[in-house]
Formats: sequence, C-alpha cells, structure tokens
Amino acid sequence: MTPTDKIAVLGAGQMGNGIAHVFAQSGFGVTMIDISRDALARGRDTISKNLDRQVKKGTVSAEDKEKTLGRIATAESLEGVRGASVVIEAVTEQRDLKFKIFADIDRLSDKGAILATNTSSISITEIAGRTSRPELVIGMHFMNPVPVMQLVEVIRGLATSDKTAARTVALAKAVGKTPVEASDYPGFIANRILMPMINEACYALMEGVGTRDAIDTVMKLGMNHPMGPLALADFIGLDTCVAILSVLHEGLGDPKYRPCPLLRKYVAAGWLGKKSGRGFYTY
Repeated sequence: MTPTDKIAVLGAGQMGNGIAHVFAQSGFGVTMIDISRDALARGRDTISKNLDRQVKKGTVSAEDKEKTLGRIATAESLEGVRGASVVIEAVTEQRDLKFKIFADIDRLSDKGAILATNTSSISITEIAGRTSRPELVIGMHFMNPVPVMQLVEVIRGLATSDKTAARTVALAKAVGKTPVEASDYPGFIANRILMPMINEACYALMEGVGTRDAIDTVMKLGMNHPMGPLALADFIGLDTCVAILSVLHEGLGDPKYRPCPLLRKYVAAGWLGKKSGRGFYTY
C-alpha cells in the first residue's frame, strides 16, 4: 500500500477522526464520512487540535499540519467511498448498524477495494457475510487514542484472502503502526483480556472491595498500568464496554463475561464516561 491509495473512513467520532488523522499525516488522501455535518466539523477540529499538540512538541512542523489537514476531505453520504482503495468503518459498536453499512459500502465502493472494520469485538466473518466480497473484508482494530497508540489488531474472517491480510498488514506499517494478527473469536486478543479486567474492577467497586481510587491505584502502582481500569473504562466509554462484554457473553457463553450490574446502571443513567462528562469520574 502506498500514499497514492485513497482511504475512506466511515465515522468522524473519537476513532474515526483519529484514523483519518494518521492516514493523512502519512501522506494518504482521506475522505472522512459521517451523516452529521456537525460531527464532521468536530472531527476536523479534533484533528487540528491534536496536530497543534504535535507542533508544540516539535514532532511535526506547522507546514506539516496544514498539509495533513489539506489531505482530508469530508462527505455526508456513503457515496464518498467511491474511488477509495480501502474503506475503514469506525462507527458505533452496534452489530445491526455495521451489517447494514457493510451491505451498503459493498454496493457503492470500487471493485477490488478492501473493506475494513475497526470493530473491537464483532465477528469479521459475520460482517463479511453481508457483502459479495468476503475475501476482501478484514478487521483493522486501532487503539484509542489512534495518533498515539502503536497497536493495530488485524483480524481475518473465515474467507479473508492471504492477499487482503498482507495488504492490510502493509497498510498498518505504512502509517507507523505495529500490526498483530488475531483470530476471529469474540473480543479478538485485546478485549478478550481487557474487558474481563474492567468488568472485575466494576464488581470490586460494587461489592465494596475497594473504592474507585483504591482500585485504580492498586492497578497503576501494583501492576504498573499507566491508567486504572475504571478510568480506562471511562475513556473507552461505558456503553462501549457493555456492548463488548455483551458480545463476549453471547459469543462465548461463559457467565464470567456478564456485564456488571453497576456498569449497566451507569449506562442507563447516561453516565458514559469522559464523552458524557461523567462516569466513574467527573470530567
């Protein structure tokens, strides 16, 4: 994959704008697509602010910032996928929504285009089954925040071709990331391990084993984690955590993945974490 390849990114939210950022900064032309004009404006603003931080740190120049922003076009319709060599979906972690989007982009995107999903837990094989090109569908799971985190999980569906996998690995390397291949099981590698830890931290809080600060401090100082599990859950989004745990619970059938009732209660209250201003912490 080379910067002559056009990239379409579906979703201008936290993950979508981060993915658009790293591709544009690496020289790729990017179309960031969202049905909301306001979301697109916020996404571009976030990219601009994150680039400003990089300029302050001296990792990019002011000229590089302007060139990066100049490589990002926006579109309010899925028609924006036309002409892209790779389409990367980064919308809300909802199975039915992703299924519908993949059926649509399969119809609209160029023949031979790779259709990648940033899903953190939903089966790549199931998503690919909604298309006429399952050999070209693959998981490309970036970590948040995308401009900072090095890992990209690359997940093959049952029908994903060797060529598609190789091109996706090369694409991740082209934007300075480290690709790691994972099998198509619920949660893949990252969330198969991470989400039970977050869920257990929620149970420990609910059962009074420790306070919020005690739980996060133990994991930071005792396990050398840069962030405690409750703070991390807020950063990910508590609704996203519930969605991923539900996929794990349903897909693997093990009660250990059942979302903690306290976690569900916070989501029901609209306490979704950093993005809503309140979760386990107040922002």
